[in-house]
Amino acid sequence: MYPQTRVSRVIDPWLARLGTWLSWIWLVLLLVIVANVILRYLFSEGRIEFEELQWHLYSFGFLVGLSYAYQADAHIRVDVLHERFSPRLKAWVELYGTLLLTLPFVALVLVYGIPFVASSFALGEVSSSPGGLPFRWLIKAMLPIGFVLLLLAVIARLSRVWAFLFFGAHDDAR
Repeated sequence: MYPQTRVSRVIDPWLARLGTWLSWIWLVLLLVIVANVILRYLFSEGRIEFEELQWHLYSFGFLVGLSYAYQADAHIRVDVLHERFSPRLKAWVELYGTLLLTLPFVALVLVYGIPFVASSFALGEVSSSPGGLPFRWLIKAMLPIGFVLLLLAVIARLSRVWAFLFFGAHDDAR
């Protein structure tokens, strides 16, 4: 619906490729879960490493996937209202929602997430579970990484909405 801009032509394809690549992580997660279930119920051999790897893969997929969902416009909306709006009103809602809700939330997560990861890294934090995975800071780093990617998606979308509203690109919108 919104026109492409110089910014979105750089960011959007990159995030789309990342999302396509990332979709394979769900298959890996499924295989780890199945392996863990087979080990636990057929061989009475639970593996904490597999359980923690599940959390890590899910976190990675979800946090990085946020940017893809936002870029692909696959995120949740209140469609019962949104579908009845004109394209111009949708753009205004998108603009104000982005500026007043999305950007402050992303900024808040980044402001608190980066020290959270830095502290974990400085402490050399590892899993508290016996046999758990090392490098706990690595999974915690997915929080700011995921939100930096989301910020890129937001910037690209914001540039497109801005072009639609203020540069007359709405005349040929559907």
